[in-house]
Amino acid sequence: MNTTCAVRVGSRNSAMARWQADWCVELLSKAHPGTLFEITTMASQGDRYQGPLSRIGGKGAFVKALDRALQEGAVDLTVSCVKDLPGPHDRQPGVSIGAVLERGDVRDALVLPAGRPPLALAELPRGARIGTSAPRRIAQLRQRHPRLEPVLVRGNTDTRIMRLDDGSAELDALLVAYAGLRRLGQAHRATQVLDPGLWLPASGAGMVVAEYRTGDTTIRDLLAPITHPATATALAAERATLATLHGNCTTAASVHATLAGTAVTVHAAVFAPDGHASLRARATGSVQQPEEVGRRAAEQLLHDGAAALLHALPSRP
Repeated sequence: MNTTCAVRVGSRNSAMARWQADWCVELLSKAHPGTLFEITTMASQGDRYQGPLSRIGGKGAFVKALDRALQEGAVDLTVSCVKDLPGPHDRQPGVSIGAVLERGDVRDALVLPAGRPPLALAELPRGARIGTSAPRRIAQLRQRHPRLEPVLVRGNTDTRIMRLDDGSAELDALLVAYAGLRRLGQAHRATQVLDPGLWLPASGAGMVVAEYRTGDTTIRDLLAPITHPATATALAAERATLATLHGNCTTAASVHATLAGTAVTVHAAVFAPDGHASLRARATGSVQQPEEVGRRAAEQLLHDGAAALLHALPSRP
């Protein structure tokens, strides 16, 4: 695609979001030499609001401004972290995923204030205050380390680390996405990278997508060459699990798809918000039918009683 008019790329204005948009544009520029790309940044309601997401419409608060700009024609495509998207059953119509970029690290990491000796979660003192906003992390923290205190903390990764370091957050540590630390050049801040086989990752962990207005075949075709097929298969499986579970931003759940040869395996789990109980499921099938595999994993959980955990009212951490 060669044009004298720049393709307009919408992004949130955080450092992480801008990194993701720059990466997407780099891939697009290689796939389409001669095409110009222009990044437009905007603030989201999710970035501005520091309270529980459930009070402002859930994860949709992160992409509402991007979706509006896309549908009003202010931008041609948008770039987002998959973890910031609502579940597929809650997704606003008129917006489609056009490219799925290669998956990064799926693991969570522990970050301590600058200058503190490196410690693991199990080594932190009783009552240590651990900042996170993810129900999945809160539930696992309560389940695996009940002597530690989860504390609700919102904000972009770089802002949370700054508040951890200057003491204004009144926290002893943070739990964050390791992929985010690496993308911000802060991987050295991780004092422990958690084993995803024990500490279950988020659905969509490490994934970035580019979206377009449904029906815009020009942008759809522009995006297609930069999709990473294996990551797209994993995303389809994980999103199918979420859709079948009908979870939301208060749901403590994990879905992680892995590929081996021609098979895709979905590992899924739901947790009681207070960490007192959890259910796990595993389903394997063809990479040609990732959505079916994802649905089967969710159906196993629902058969085992996951609905009671999914709709339990989370207590404040």
